[in-house]
Amino acid sequence: MLMPPDRRHFIGAAAMTVAAAGLDLFPRAGAAGPEALRALWGGSPWLNAPRPDPAALGGAVVAVQFGTFTCINWLRTLPHVRAWTQAYPQLTMVGVHTPEFTFERDLAHVRRSIARLALGYPMVVDNDYAIWRAFDNHSWPALYVFGKDGQLRRRHFGEGEYDASERAIRDALAEAGRLASPSHPGQVVAERFELQADWASLQSPEMYLGRARQQRFASPGGLQRGRRTYTAPTPLALNAWALGGAWTAGPEAAVAQERSARVACGFQARDLHLVMAPASDGTPIPFRVLLDGAPPGAAHGHDVDAAGDGVVSEPRLHQLIRQPQPIRARQFAIEFALPGAQVFSFTFG
Repeated sequence: MLMPPDRRHFIGAAAMTVAAAGLDLFPRAGAAGPEALRALWGGSPWLNAPRPDPAALGGAVVAVQFGTFTCINWLRTLPHVRAWTQAYPQLTMVGVHTPEFTFERDLAHVRRSIARLALGYPMVVDNDYAIWRAFDNHSWPALYVFGKDGQLRRRHFGEGEYDASERAIRDALAEAGRLASPSHPGQVVAERFELQADWASLQSPEMYLGRARQQRFASPGGLQRGRRTYTAPTPLALNAWALGGAWTAGPEAAVAQERSARVACGFQARDLHLVMAPASDGTPIPFRVLLDGAPPGAAHGHDVDAAGDGVVSEPRLHQLIRQPQPIRARQFAIEFALPGAQVFSFTFG
């Protein structure tokens, strides 16, 4: 995931992954082409709609977007993608769901999450990363626009530059003789998770809570293998996080091992999200959120009430805080009423 140019020091989940692997985040444009499209059409299964028939797409303009259902950067692009599909019915829009976390490979979770998003165009599941590799893709989200000849017209990593992407779509449709009308902008409707980030106030990067990619962990003794009892310092420095109580830290997630186990962090952003899952047997886990040691009140997110109460019943991204203006640095904590809760990453907006 990539941010606007003035925020690129806040590298997101996908970008951190590929950077850690020593990969180029800004590869040469034009690498994807007809071979990548052949890999796309060969993927399965397809959700939302049947796979487009490549034989019937001769001369079609195709836009392909990579995403995964817990990626806040991808979610925030969707109002624009929906608007393009409304404005340009001649465009063949295709989504590729390539998982980041292991639970995002579960087709039941993917189907439920994609259905909830009401995308209205076909999406192929890419659990083995075959399509990702064929496109030489490096980011969630990533957009590719192909002209009538199957050649790449535009590639964009991350959020933003929506006008430039729409121009590329219009130019490719005009070249193909398929731009049926003059400018007909679709309606961009952004709510809940999909609302554009408040970039002016955002001072917090994504934070991973599993051993494999954790940074800025502030509990004394560091994040350890196996079951450990942790103490969360107070207050936490900006962009530090900590555990309190008994936890087991796995490669992807920390798992609560007792009642009242908590996670805390110092952050500055309008929105705070936490990717989390219920117990491994599916048992829903009630939780309570605190902001500066008190219920969040008017700063509560979509997945909690003003008292800070909520329940994690499925693996997904949860919006826990949406601060009203003015945005300032805050201390966040979440406490779980039962053992078993799994926490994966904080994201902000």
